[in-house]
Amino acid sequence: MKIQKISDIDEIGREQRNTLYFPERVTVNTQMASCGIAAGAGKTFERAVAEFGENKTFQIRKTGCLGFCEMEPLVEIYQKNGPRVVYKNATEDKITDIIHGYMAGQFDKKQVLGQMRDPRSLLEEDFPNPLEGLEPIPDIPILEDIPFYGQQIKIALRNCGYIDPEKIEEYMARGGYKAFLIALETGQPDGIIAAIKDSGLRGRGGGGFPTGVKWESCAAHEGERFIICNADEGDPGAYMDRSILEGDPHSIIEGMLIAGLAIGAKQGFLYVRNEYPLAVKRLVTAIRQATDYGLLGQRIAGSDFSFEMKISTGAGAFVCGESTALMASLEGEVGRPRAKYIHTVEKGFRDNPSNLNNVETYANVPAILLKGSEWFSQLGTDHSKGTKVFSLVGKIKNTGLVEVPMGTSLKSIIYDMGGGIPKKKAFKAVQTGGPSGGCIPEEFLDLGVDYNELGKVGSIMGSGGMIVMDQDTCMVDVARYFLDFLKEESCGQCNPCREGIKRMLEVLNRICEGDGREGDIELLQELGGMVRNFSLCGLGTSAPNPVLTTIRYFRDEYEAHIRDKKCPAGVCKPLFHYEIDGDACTGCTLCARKCPQEAITGEKKEPHELAQEKCIKCGICYDVCKFNAIVIV
Repeated sequence: MKIQKISDIDEIGREQRNTLYFPERVTVNTQMASCGIAAGAGKTFERAVAEFGENKTFQIRKTGCLGFCEMEPLVEIYQKNGPRVVYKNATEDKITDIIHGYMAGQFDKKQVLGQMRDPRSLLEEDFPNPLEGLEPIPDIPILEDIPFYGQQIKIALRNCGYIDPEKIEEYMARGGYKAFLIALETGQPDGIIAAIKDSGLRGRGGGGFPTGVKWESCAAHEGERFIICNADEGDPGAYMDRSILEGDPHSIIEGMLIAGLAIGAKQGFLYVRNEYPLAVKRLVTAIRQATDYGLLGQRIAGSDFSFEMKISTGAGAFVCGESTALMASLEGEVGRPRAKYIHTVEKGFRDNPSNLNNVETYANVPAILLKGSEWFSQLGTDHSKGTKVFSLVGKIKNTGLVEVPMGTSLKSIIYDMGGGIPKKKAFKAVQTGGPSGGCIPEEFLDLGVDYNELGKVGSIMGSGGMIVMDQDTCMVDVARYFLDFLKEESCGQCNPCREGIKRMLEVLNRICEGDGREGDIELLQELGGMVRNFSLCGLGTSAPNPVLTTIRYFRDEYEAHIRDKKCPAGVCKPLFHYEIDGDACTGCTLCARKCPQEAITGEKKEPHELAQEKCIKCGICYDVCKFNAIVIV
């Protein structure tokens, strides 16, 4: 069947809604994104199929990720006119009991994450809530009310975890491709661009440039125009784009189709990290399905608009996240940035006008057109509209993906949704914006997260990575780690970045080895300013951020390393050693039993001793001690 009009989408959607909302069989959704598979979801799925199979009673399905990665594998079970219950840590050995328990109406509170109140997408307001009037299960929390999900508004993530990403019909059932067909029937490219401009949508890839302005500029230049999606997500700890690609690939295709229609482009390219094989697999399937339905290809829906789409996989170069380097790589050249005096909207891919946005940006576009610019612009802050997806990782209880309105405070994200710092340890800093982002201390936890506010404290939005650090983190070592990463990822084309980062790293290595000198802090600041001001591309201009912000907010740690030859956090091995506090030690013997060097000795219920000549500073004793008797000196 070839889609010709919106009513065709509605017809397909009605059929699929029965599967999604009123299934005749008990439905078991296994969250099968990369994070879930890594936690064992693949084995959970296989066990469920082996035990219950595909028959008249059960259907076992694969979906994307619901975001709460700390609780993976996640499994949702529901049936017609019955509750939708999400189970946490649903491993291979537990799934059989979980399904039997659901069927018997018995819900193990230790296994249940929550029950859904409303499974609909935000694009389905015209469709009644399938759970309306259903009595909730007593004493089981509503999923939307638990702290991790409580403040979230899912726009870019609206379908992740709810649909099978390899079934285009389920995407259509939740409002998919309607925005594109409406725009196609209206036939007003200027109106599309105006809607995106009025929404206030800014690029979610890091730069934050107004999306509508970029589209307008690209459409104004003559030549063969191209639409490019930057899916080369390279920030350590960031996986927002991967989750959307794996859980809702059609939202990216639809967003690119709308951009192509607005700009007058006939071809689109998806530049995806080669390290994302599942994302690539699901994109390939999605493109094939969209082509089969006539939503890609020649004369789409009987119109004069044609659009082809291709996938290109990157080779893992971090610098190819920069637009001009990405386009050079797409052309088969070495991925090196070029100077920005000529913009890519004028001369980009193959020297033609090219519009590049990232995954999350395109995922927002269909929702904006269907719900309206005013609806989107009412979310967020004056200068940063809508929502933003963040990946919460590091020293935090609830790792995962959250999508919150711009302006949500760091404290809300880290403590309400993230659950705070584990093991009752103190918060120290959070880095936003990837390896080129700044480290933000506790005094700014009330900061509302948007492009402007983060810039004021020396950090950046980036693509949305958040790495949380606790009291045991050495900020000098953190700066060294990220600078080492950026040194390896620099393309080496310009001297300030190639040589400046290398020299800064040499100074940091010296400080962490105990050979720091007076004046090193000032030298790092001088070098950082040079690299930031004179580098060719964004990698170099933002590379000093981790160093400059850690000096700005944690200068005392640098001074301790240089002057006192001490690492207060106990990370830089030449600058600390462990001792046992005899007053705190209860003689439980746990540290002695765990020590790989047999460096700890003592009688049971008596204070122990640690032989410094045997200690390799592995930290095992420090981690296992329940009485804080192991101290860093």
